[in-house]
Amino acid sequence: MSLNLTDVTLTYPDGAGRLTALDHVTLDVPRGTLTAVVGPSGSGKSSLLAVAATLVTPDAGTVTIDGTPTTGMSRAELTGLRRHRIGIVFQQPNLLPALTAVEQLQVMAHLGGRSAAHARSRAIDLLHAVGLADQAGRRPHQLSGGQRQRVNIARALMNEPTVLLVDEPTSALDHERGAAVVDLITRLTHRQATATVLVTHDRTHLTAVDRVVQVHDGRLSAAAPGTYAGGVGCG
Repeated sequence: MSLNLTDVTLTYPDGAGRLTALDHVTLDVPRGTLTAVVGPSGSGKSSLLAVAATLVTPDAGTVTIDGTPTTGMSRAELTGLRRHRIGIVFQQPNLLPALTAVEQLQVMAHLGGRSAAHARSRAIDLLHAVGLADQAGRRPHQLSGGQRQRVNIARALMNEPTVLLVDEPTSALDHERGAAVVDLITRLTHRQATATVLVTHDRTHLTAVDRVVQVHDGRLSAAAPGTYAGGVGCG
């Protein structure tokens, strides 16, 4: 398993008490598979993604990346883990305005300590994979919303992560572009052999994913059988 959450509980201060965001959540995501996480607003989807990304430390339970438990890691160690093993696609692309599409990716490689020659070659390959090889020299304002999101996805894959975490990638896109982005993430998951978690509120694009789980009041469960064309389960 590339990503494993075991009996994870996360709470936040809430007045005089604590609010439970995740309640004994267990989730296994093998490499080369895409698990979609659905649920209403406030159900715990974003908290699950933040814990999986090691951006938030749970109250209890363990997060394991490629067989390495993250419990007890220092802040610097977690930063290094995210830089080399975890790709994160945020809801908004947040591309750097002054950089071209290919430069957005090259910056990530520089942070990962890769050579400039290797960085450019991989950046071009990834832009080709997301259908933007002919847009490599364009800056964000010259790209459509769907194109910016595809650069965002390619950027997250730049350092060859084994875990890919995707947060609401279709929220700012129309139905057609949203479907294309989810299809792209699915294809890249299989091609790049990442363990991918896709958090989404839009259930209309999930027929091709490997598994769908739902979060309600911080608890994880399999989606109802027959609800989606993909397989279901929560490990």
